[in-house]
This record gives sequence, structure tokens and C-alpha cells, in this order.
Amino acid sequence: MTGRRDGLLNGIRGSRILTAITIGLVLGCIFAFVSPNGFFFVPKQEEDLITKYTTSQAACESSSSSSDRINMLKSELVSISDKNSVLSKQIKTLRDRLQLTEKTKDQAQKQVLVLNEQHKAGPFGTVKGSRTNPTVIPDESINPRLSKILEKLAINRELIVALANSNVKDMLTVWFTNIKRVGIPNYLVVALDEEIVSLCKSNQVPFYKRNRDEERVESIGRTGGNHAVSGLKFHILREFLQLGYSVLLSDVDIIYLQNPFDHIYRDSDIESMSDGHDNMTAYGYNDVFDDVSMARYVRTIRIWVYNSGFFYIRPSVPSIELLDRVVGRLSREAEAWDQAMFNEELFYPSHLDYDGLHASRRTMDLYMFMNSKVLFKTVRKDSKLGNLMPVIVHVNYHPDKLPRMRAVVEYYVDGKKDALNGFPDGSQW
Repeated sequence: MTGRRDGLLNGIRGSRILTAITIGLVLGCIFAFVSPNGFFFVPKQEEDLITKYTTSQAACESSSSSSDRINMLKSELVSISDKNSVLSKQIKTLRDRLQLTEKTKDQAQKQVLVLNEQHKAGPFGTVKGSRTNPTVIPDESINPRLSKILEKLAINRELIVALANSNVKDMLTVWFTNIKRVGIPNYLVVALDEEIVSLCKSNQVPFYKRNRDEERVESIGRTGGNHAVSGLKFHILREFLQLGYSVLLSDVDIIYLQNPFDHIYRDSDIESMSDGHDNMTAYGYNDVFDDVSMARYVRTIRIWVYNSGFFYIRPSVPSIELLDRVVGRLSREAEAWDQAMFNEELFYPSHLDYDGLHASRRTMDLYMFMNSKVLFKTVRKDSKLGNLMPVIVHVNYHPDKLPRMRAVVEYYVDGKKDALNGFPDGSQW
């Protein structure tokens, strides 16, 4: 009985499974006929929209990628241009330094030839001594801040330097305006007070302000007159020479009409303009002294003084010694005038216990580096000389400096040939 019941149950289970399979197949056929595209059918219009969206998204991503790439290339191009600009400046700097090195090397070789005890003299008329002393080794430790300024500003390790306080503010404006007009880039104003600092900043004029490390220097800088500031320049100038730079020291009562560095010889320790008014007084002459009680005629060599308001000085030992001597005398002699001290130390020969300065010197061209006596007494009255374009005009002989400076600009720059006519030859002091 038990075995028959189990067999019957098994038969029933098998028929149920077969029935379920059959029903599933029938339903599958029905659904396949009713919905041939399946349960998740998407209409063609919607499919096109999806395709367009996908394509548009890919295009946007591609466009965004291209834009980023373009921006990156532009950035790289700007970076390369900047690098090229830096390299060009470095190449120019290296070229200038190479030229300076070659020039210094040539000067040093000449100096060695002169100083070498074994050097033989050449044929008659061919022997020529060196007039250019070797430059000192630059010492940047004495003033690192100034050294960084000069490294960026100087060309061939030389530049124009002027000292100024607020007493000469108007003249300083005329001074740097004409320097800019000529196109001279290597110049520097040593500002002695905050008013000059502000003036330089507002006019993009390179300046250097000393630290308040010396009470005397700061006091003179703030309140000193022309002569006091003129004496101070010898003290400040020494640092420029110690750093290894040649300086064209300039007063501010000077009009620049050409670049002076194109007209300097650089073959002497000191190259200065003269206070002389003609070839004899500027370059020297044989003057006869008549003493009726003796043999009557005694010959003397005379020359008018160098102007301490405009001279080129090289960084050599004799040049620095000259500055030290002048500063020392100015500190000891209360009534001393810096220009007199400058010339005495430069020209007085050794005698008795006095050891003269062994510095080479050159007088600048009288009509190219012109003082105001030459201009107002001679040049403006001579049609040929009036057509000559000087390098600078120094209004050193006349106290009415500012109006004469402006007139000089009108005469030489603006071409107004009557601009100087209203001034007398001299002035009432």
C-alpha cells in the first residue's frame, strides 16, 4: 500500500511540472507576438533624442578639452616669450660685461707694460706711458642695498649721479626731464630728504635714499645749501667707487642735450669740465709775470680750475684717495670750498713734506661740455658757435639758474634763437 501511494504522488508531481512548463511556453509566445520589441521599448523619436544628447555631450567635452589645450598653449607661449625676454636681457648684460672686461683687460695690459721693470723702451718717439690706473676690486659688502640698485641701473658699470634736496626741487625737475628726453637710462638721484623721494616716485625717476646712519649727513641733506650739499657729494661718492662703478657726478643746474657717455674718453682717473672760457684758460697757457725790479719776465703755467659740479671719475685708488683728501680737508677747514679743495688736491705737486696726488686727469671739450660763461658771453653772439649742439650746458656762473636753464632748453631744444637774448652776460649776486 505504501509503495503504491508513493508512486502515485510522484506521478502527480511530474504532471504538475510539465503543466507549468507548457503554460510558460504558451504565455511567452503570446507576449512575443503582442510586444515584438520587448517590455522596455523606446520609441524611435526618443532614441534619436538620446543619440543627439550623447553626441552633443561628447562634442562639448571635446570642445572644452580643446579650449583647455589652447589656453595651455597660450600660457606656454607667454612663458616662452618671457624667458626669451629674460635671455635677451641676460645676453645684452653679458655682452656689455664682455666689452667692459675687454676694455679693462686692455687697460690692465698697458698698465703692466708700464709698471714692468723689465720693459724696454722702444724707438725714439714711440714710448707712451699709461694714463689709466687699474680699477679697484669691487667690494659689495660696504653697501649691499646700493649694490643691488646699481647692478640693475648702470650700463658698463657707469652712471650719472646727482644729489638733491628740496631746495633744488624745481631745477631737479628740469634736470631729469631733459635726461629723459635725450634717452639716458643710467642715471640716479641721491635723495637727501623725503620731498625729493616723493618727487622721484611720482616721475618714475630712479633714486637712492641713504639710511639714517649719520646725523651730519642727514642734517646737511635736509637743510644744507648748494655748497654744503656739494661738499657732501664727495663723502657719498666714495661708496659708488668702492662698489666698482664709474660715476659722472652732476649738479642739478645742468641741461643735457646729448648722451655724455658717447663723448667721454675714459683714459684718465678724472675727466672734468672746465671753468675756463676759451682754449687758453681751459687747456692751459704760458703766462708771463713782469717784475720790473728783477729780470722783468718770469713765465708761469696757468689753467682755470676744474668744475667740481660735473666730472667723470673712475674707481681707481688715486680717485678714492682724492675723495678722502677732499672730505678730510672739508671736515677740518670750516671755511673751505669743495671746488677749491678738489683742484688743489688734484693739481698741487709734491713738495717738501707734502705728497701730491698721483692721479691722471683730462679736461673735457670746452664747447661740448659748456659752462654758462662760455654760452652767454661768447657762443650766443657767434653765429657759427650758436649752431653747435653741446653735450651739456652747466649754468654754474649765474645765480638766476632756473630761468636760464629754461631758456637754454628753448634755445637748443625748441629752436627759439632769441630765447637767450633777454639775459645779461653776467648777473648781480
